[in-house]
Amino acid sequence: MAEKKEDIELEKIRAKKFQEIMEKTNKEETYVPFTLTDSNFNETTRRHSLMVVDCWAAWCGPCRMLTPIIDELAEELAGEIAFGKLNVDENPETAKRFNIMGVPTLLIMKEGVEIDRMVGAAPKLLIKNRLKRFT
Repeated sequence: MAEKKEDIELEKIRAKKFQEIMEKTNKEETYVPFTLTDSNFNETTRRHSLMVVDCWAAWCGPCRMLTPIIDELAEELAGEIAFGKLNVDENPETAKRFNIMGVPTLLIMKEGVEIDRMVGAAPKLLIKNRLKRFT
């Protein structure tokens, strides 16, 4: 009888821990922009009804200025809009396919299809207001 009680308690603890891990994983996935590559771009952008893709390069100063803004928006708009980052130097096929001529470029995607884009660094409020049209 004592063994069964211990087994039940252990199972409760396991279930609680599993739930905590799943909640943490879901939050991290939602709040942190996805890393997009040539190989996962299509699948990832199609999986989300609305996604902003930050096309950037490591050498780009305006891209580095935009990074904290994208991170903040990803957290603020979690559940409404997914965010992803595509390094154009490391993923030239996707950059070429979307005719990315300058960075930073924000692609606004709906189920894998580009519906809008913003080229150049912009203030957070301007980006957020532009995105509100699609939510």
